[in-house]
Amino acid sequence: MSSIQTSSSRSLSARPAITASLEAWTGLDDEVLRELVHAFYGKIRNDSVLGPIFAARIDDWPPHLDRMTSFWSSVALMTGRYHGAPVPKHVGLPIDWSHFERWLTLFRETAMEICTPAGAAHVIERAERIARSLNFAIEDAKGTGIPKLV
Repeated sequence: MSSIQTSSSRSLSARPAITASLEAWTGLDDEVLRELVHAFYGKIRNDSVLGPIFAARIDDWPPHLDRMTSFWSSVALMTGRYHGAPVPKHVGLPIDWSHFERWLTLFRETAMEICTPAGAAHVIERAERIARSLNFAIEDAKGTGIPKLV
């Protein structure tokens, strides 16, 4: 077996162990993440600020919720289930940092309701990083010069 094949085999086989370790440490698993995603987007859909933005773009919620569950599985548990590109989906939306702040408020609230304390801290830290990254990409695409980073 070549060193490339050996290295590739090791990295593929390491993912389940990493996922299992993260699940044990955080209390997160597919069921918890599904509950988090569904509860969070339920709040989003009812939110006076964010609801209309999502409603204008999402007609069929079940596939979106499945995609977001896969996304959070990949982000929180390193499962590799999500294979999308979030930045192009967000660039061009009528949003700024205030929308991300609202998104984070609802996400933090939902994570603390659904997850263990360790799990909530884990997904909230990642959500904050994602919000900053997406905001940076959106501001950069607008050509406004210096992105707003909070």
